[in-house]
Amino acid sequence: MPEINDDKAQHVIPFILPLLAQHQAQHAASPNPPPFFIGLNGVQGAGKSVLVDILKSTLAAEPHNLSTVVFSLDDLYLTHADQVALAQANPDNALLQHRGQPSTHDVPLALSVFSSLKANKPTKIPQYNKALFSGQGDRVPESEWAEVNGQGSEPVKVVLFEGWSVGFRPLSQDALEAKHVSASRALNNSTSDSPYVGRLAHNSLKSVQTINEALKNYDDLTSQLDAFVHIDAQDPLSVYKWRLEQEAGLRAARGSGMTDEQVRHFVDGYYPAYELYTETLRDGVFKGITAGDAWKGRQLRLIVGVDRKVRDVVKI
Repeated sequence: MPEINDDKAQHVIPFILPLLAQHQAQHAASPNPPPFFIGLNGVQGAGKSVLVDILKSTLAAEPHNLSTVVFSLDDLYLTHADQVALAQANPDNALLQHRGQPSTHDVPLALSVFSSLKANKPTKIPQYNKALFSGQGDRVPESEWAEVNGQGSEPVKVVLFEGWSVGFRPLSQDALEAKHVSASRALNNSTSDSPYVGRLAHNSLKSVQTINEALKNYDDLTSQLDAFVHIDAQDPLSVYKWRLEQEAGLRAARGSGMTDEQVRHFVDGYYPAYELYTETLRDGVFKGITAGDAWKGRQLRLIVGVDRKVRDVVKI
């Protein structure tokens, strides 16, 4: 797999620091100020994890010295038993047969962790092991979760909440139906010269309605973020190439892993959400949530090419 050399932090850090300083000034009089929450969204394989590592190490080092914790949406997946039950309860919904889509996360658990971190209480950060149950995954026992804000430790000042669908906002029923109709029309009109390359039309409207309805519960998380970073693919189909490269690297390192066909099938299960919700990210995840223009300036969009390199930077 090609090494991901980060060229994103140089844009993200100068964006974050003024917002962080503003947050600290607003809470200067508080004896127990809440940490600064940063949401980070990026399609799979775009270099999100590398960026998160750089941000964490930079903020924790001189001259900032800010205790920083990374909190991933991936660590909030349902337990294996609950995921199996969800799949069995929705046998006709291909999107719910495996982890990934809205509905497959434990949102109450996420909200409780957010609340505890905001109150500077001792907090255990959930962890998930994707290798368990032959790759179906399961939550790690709570006794093995790392704890922050414990006695004698530095209080967390920055929380990096990252994930492939962090910040997705649910669509209205009319907007959802319009997107599904458009995709279905494209599939019906598909030809060898102009093929339909999406996945939305291969899923029923009822299936995506279930996902969209579940996404409403995630709004309570998104609305608590103080800043947002979106790594946006110039060509969303690059996610297939990137995931194939990642899995090839894992096979080389571990001697086992998903085949190319399995990787494509895996990404197929995520791709409809990119088709549905990427526009809401580009419009601004805070838009319409706060009064007036208070939502502006809190989001950064990095547009990357197929080589994962930044092509454009947009402040929203």
